[in-house]
Amino acid sequence: MGTGHFDEEATWARARDGDSSAFAALFDRHRDRVFGQALRLIRTPHDAEDVTAMVFLEAWRRRASVRVVDGSIIAWLLVTTNYVVRNQTRSARRYREALQRIPAPADSDQPDETAEVDDRLDNSTRDAQVRAAFAKLTPNDQDVITLCLLEELPMEQAAAVLKVPVGTVKSRLSRARQRLGAHITDLLEGGRVEGATVLDPAGPATREGGSTNPPADSTTPPTGSTTTSGGAER
Repeated sequence: MGTGHFDEEATWARARDGDSSAFAALFDRHRDRVFGQALRLIRTPHDAEDVTAMVFLEAWRRRASVRVVDGSIIAWLLVTTNYVVRNQTRSARRYREALQRIPAPADSDQPDETAEVDDRLDNSTRDAQVRAAFAKLTPNDQDVITLCLLEELPMEQAAAVLKVPVGTVKSRLSRARQRLGAHITDLLEGGRVEGATVLDPAGPATREGGSTNPPADSTTPPTGSTTTSGGAER
């Protein structure tokens, strides 16, 4: 078992230049965290595996634009995971809506159970409702909660990958916690979900930073290939 230091920044530089073995090493290093974030947001391990594959496909396809923050690409991967899940969720919703517009066969004696099956999938566990609360947040709120609350990355790293000042991250996180708490409360009162603790709006204490008004929501993956250490682009 190797004990040498893994130089992720140098490994990514090789991957960015097309070295597939370097990219594979980064996949092995971060795959579990990407999968874990995907599994928080969607229903099944199979779907989370699909999202994980799509995230790393995006990383390879757009490798010239991946942001390296404090020598790591993990923050970029986590934000891209949220982006992929949002797109997948929209696609699945459009598919279900299309199915519902198809009339049932007139001579069928079997009841149409599509809606009932969807309801069971959506409401079978308390986690599904808490995920629904997270899904109600804006993309900016989802990303800052993922980076600072769920993954507990330093606020400087979150600021760098999101390309906003640290103060913006702090104020955005504070508001996102409040919104998430309100959504969870609504679900608890409406669905009587007992003991749901998947996403804790209180979260760990923020580390540092001032307060500014957050910019408009972004629905595209983070871009930029400049290596950043603690700073934020303005």
